[in-house]
Amino acid sequence: MKLEMICTGEEVLAGQIVDTNAAWFANALMERGIESQRRMTVGDRLEDLIAVFKERSTEADIIMVNGGLGPTSDDLSTEAMALAMGVPLIESKEWRTKLEAWFTKSARVMPVSNLKQALLPEGAIMIDNPVGTACGFAVKFNRAWLFFTPGVPFEFKHMVKEQFIPFVESKFPLSAPVCVKKLLTLGQGESALEDKLKVISLPEGITLGYRSHMPYIEIKLFARGYFAINPLIKIEAEVRQILGHSVVAVDTTTLAKVVHHQLIDSNLSLSVAESCTGGMITSGLVAFAGSSAYFHQGLVTYSNEAKVKVLGVSPQTLEDYGAVSTTTVEEMAKGARGILDSDYALATSGIAGPEGGSDEKPVGTVAIALATKEGVYTQMLKFPSRSRSLVQALSTAVAYDMLRRELLGEAVIVDYSSYSRFSQ
Repeated sequence: MKLEMICTGEEVLAGQIVDTNAAWFANALMERGIESQRRMTVGDRLEDLIAVFKERSTEADIIMVNGGLGPTSDDLSTEAMALAMGVPLIESKEWRTKLEAWFTKSARVMPVSNLKQALLPEGAIMIDNPVGTACGFAVKFNRAWLFFTPGVPFEFKHMVKEQFIPFVESKFPLSAPVCVKKLLTLGQGESALEDKLKVISLPEGITLGYRSHMPYIEIKLFARGYFAINPLIKIEAEVRQILGHSVVAVDTTTLAKVVHHQLIDSNLSLSVAESCTGGMITSGLVAFAGSSAYFHQGLVTYSNEAKVKVLGVSPQTLEDYGAVSTTTVEEMAKGARGILDSDYALATSGIAGPEGGSDEKPVGTVAIALATKEGVYTQMLKFPSRSRSLVQALSTAVAYDMLRRELLGEAVIVDYSSYSRFSQ
């Protein structure tokens, strides 16, 4: 089966918005063992849409077309598909009835322009949209099935999970089972990981790939067929043995989620004091429902005055060691933990850049502390100063990892080979 994706919209083509739908779509299908062969983006121009539908329908078996199903004049996907097929647009009485009911339920008058969303190419199969006003549809044209969905991410994801994947599996049943194992790593670059893992002899049917979504590198083990799935456990164990503590999570995309579940399960509490990370540690955790069960407070103490008055950092400490020091973050973490007698507290202070560094403490220098009821762990690292946001993201990830390790009873301070460690 050859699967492709066509993304529509001038704002996507011009880079005014990031096409998160395409990345999510490819990953969601990969987890089901369905691989995309090609993806392209087309603007809101009728002739271009017609041309690409005609061209790709002779090459692919199934094509996901995302976007262009709205009620406005620049939503042209439906019209373009009808013109490409040489058929008229026919009103779907079923979808018009749903549209009218949707607006009535919302106590709103339906604009006339929304009736456009009930028009489908003659012969099309209507695809329900349970969370929006634009239905999808599927048509068979030349070699391909073209499956149309709205571009709104919430609606798109619902339709992929509930309609598109079952549609694909019904039309093109997979000939062999597949299994995907994802290992999240921290502290080593993609090339360094590749150098370490190239010694592994992969059995037939198992492939190894890398995906960088900083601050992490994800290693993906993909097995196709029973003969490949059986040895996958052994290959995963070999990868983990080679990489050691660089593997920080399995089958998840962020350490925040791992720490969230650890704290939920342990019934332990956390406070956070942030300077250079500006609330990133806190926001990563409170994004998950249920975080109120363990999260006491998140304090962004950016100024030295806030560190002193809110957290109780000694003015002498700031005078002697500076805001970016292990001594300062130790006192920050102790102060944050002590306010509500939390079980743990994380603290960060650093130079995220792009300015503010010195020869002694260049941009990318960050001090991180984890306070427990028994003591405090601190470290000061030099992160690659590619951007301010990356320094903040790396600092946040290491802070999470320190807490994760503590909750597992492992060594809290480990060597991240890509990050230099400072003594003070």
